[in-house]
Amino acid sequence: MISPAAPNTETPSTPSPLLALHMFPILASDFKCDISFPIGKCYPVRFADRPAMDLAEIAKALREDLELEESPVQISYLESPPAGVTAHVDPVPSSCTFWGLGRGRSFWAELSSHRSCEIGAYVLGVPPEGELGQRLTDTLGRMQETGYLRPQEPSRIPHLSEPPRYVYYGPLGERPIPPTVAVLFVRPASAMLVAEAASPTGAHPFQVPLLGRPACAVVPYVLTHPEPVALSLACTGFRTYAQPGEDKLLVAIRGPALPEFSRAVHHIREANEEVEHTASSRLAAL
Repeated sequence: MISPAAPNTETPSTPSPLLALHMFPILASDFKCDISFPIGKCYPVRFADRPAMDLAEIAKALREDLELEESPVQISYLESPPAGVTAHVDPVPSSCTFWGLGRGRSFWAELSSHRSCEIGAYVLGVPPEGELGQRLTDTLGRMQETGYLRPQEPSRIPHLSEPPRYVYYGPLGERPIPPTVAVLFVRPASAMLVAEAASPTGAHPFQVPLLGRPACAVVPYVLTHPEPVALSLACTGFRTYAQPGEDKLLVAIRGPALPEFSRAVHHIREANEEVEHTASSRLAAL
């Protein structure tokens, strides 16, 4: 059995209808990132001070500025099924399969629907106990035997301290449901813009987290760490189940950071266009 990292047991004083706002201390303090400096620099503010989120406009802007082939996928952790949204009841091979399906339609799924993939269930916060725990131990053991995982890796996998009851998936902004996280499938050139827009200032500006296997760990990472944005190279399982395309990387953005992140991306895209114009002129002059 793997040894999960000790969860942070701190809880905020006022519960929220979103699990993401009372399960994770980093969200309970509600970090805001001002566009006057890169989004990696954040400070806590009251909910009332945060600008209203027009999710449809944010989705449209991100799709245009990052040249996304499809809408960002919204993931929302909920305490009850969302009204007017269809439940997904068909079996899926993995939790990340829902990410792929969420590019084209909105739906919600119970926690039990996420147990097919033992690693995905663990990342989502399902306790590794009983039959699920045995499957997890067996799978990680095989991965270590084949050399896919190093022995020290399992205990370092980002994961939630407790699972949500229900999870909503769908194109960002399609429903008036606050997002816990948005996930983007981006090409490398767009990943460059994401890194530049989300990088903190300082002596080492390019410190946007870059994660790898498992791909689903990028979501709990941005929910349990100070950085509101992270990149992921994904994993073979994700590329098999969600089918993002061989040329895609993953980006995860914490929900409350989406407005500032979108504006930062737009600004850095315009700045890159100026750089590209200068570079093209220099190249043409040779």
